[in-house]
Amino acid sequence: MKLEPLYSIKVQCIHCEHEFETSRVRPSFKKAYRTDTDFCAYYKSENPDYYVVRICPSCGFASTENSLIKLNDKQRSVFQTQIACRWESRDFGGRRSLEEALETYKLGLLCAQIIGERERIIASLLHHIAWLYRYQENQEQERRFLRYSLESYIRVFELEGVGANDAKLLYLIGEIHRRLGQYQEAVQWFARVVQDQKIVDAAMIRASREQWRVASEQLREEKGHALGAE
Repeated sequence: MKLEPLYSIKVQCIHCEHEFETSRVRPSFKKAYRTDTDFCAYYKSENPDYYVVRICPSCGFASTENSLIKLNDKQRSVFQTQIACRWESRDFGGRRSLEEALETYKLGLLCAQIIGERERIIASLLHHIAWLYRYQENQEQERRFLRYSLESYIRVFELEGVGANDAKLLYLIGEIHRRLGQYQEAVQWFARVVQDQKIVDAAMIRASREQWRVASEQLREEKGHALGAE
């Protein structure tokens, strides 16, 4: 018997307490055939990223497994007023198309912003939306959401500082700067990872050194073109 890529799990909504089913991709199907330098992954069958956001069909509350585990009265009230009272029941529990995945992420982002979710969650949602637009080859929207995610990742850095485990955050800030053509800033962020003695994440140090080299070359080319144009 051939295994299906998707399986269902039960989730209880932290807003209305309704229990619903949502789909996940089996671990054996989660092998990406390639991954971009900002961790956007490509899959031959179901993309696990399509199923990250879980949406309650009853009230529309959207969350991820890393989201808050309960709401306070103020959060509950603001969500009820801004989303739940207008929600028309929809079920995202089955297989999702790229367009449906995009819809779930945008609802997830809206919910996170409304309830004042942690900045790391918001940054990740924004970055995932940029990836979904990349799959669509919609460069304008991809760049727009990369800019938003960059601002959000920088806020995470400013709010939380950096510990020994945050090399990936610094690397991502550098890499998104590079993807947006901001090579000088990219070089500076990659340098932080490579030069900070507290950072011991060998994979991120190696990746930062490589992308530092790439961004430095792009910066030299840009300066060369600017000189040539004078």
